[in-house]
Amino acid sequence: MKRVAVITSSDKGYRGEREDLSGPTVKEIMEKNGYQVVSLEILPDEREMLSKRMAQIADENLAELILTTGGTGFSKRDVMPEATEDVIQRRVPGIPEAMRAYSLTITKRAMLSRATAGIRGGTLIINLPGSPKAVRESLEYIVDALGHGIEILTGEAAECGRK
Repeated sequence: MKRVAVITSSDKGYRGEREDLSGPTVKEIMEKNGYQVVSLEILPDEREMLSKRMAQIADENLAELILTTGGTGFSKRDVMPEATEDVIQRRVPGIPEAMRAYSLTITKRAMLSRATAGIRGGTLIINLPGSPKAVRESLEYIVDALGHGIEILTGEAAECGRK
């Protein structure tokens, strides 16, 4: 079973001033798709704290996939893409491009997403939007392809060709 760690970036959620609904939405979708959710945490919008946690999860092989939610907008405190770029070794631009392209069919505001994705060691890291509705739309759109990508990344599968 593939393992996923979920990180919500939210100052208010971290301080207990707002209930995090996006992280639980990610958890629900991933469990429904056969993933084991190994952690579900809320961190403040602090670039160094976010990047250190993502690096720790990847470097200690705690999960093959890290899904983040929140912190991808234009606010000065929205630093998740930068925190992600700080730790990835290889970029995976197709995933956020696909999410934005799909989301643009729903709302023009999708073009404002700064989400990124990349690989650190044997872990794929993907930034998702912050709202539960946008999380559901984006994640349900990409989830089928993620399994194969992770299998290639971890060496479980050797080729990308279809059977």
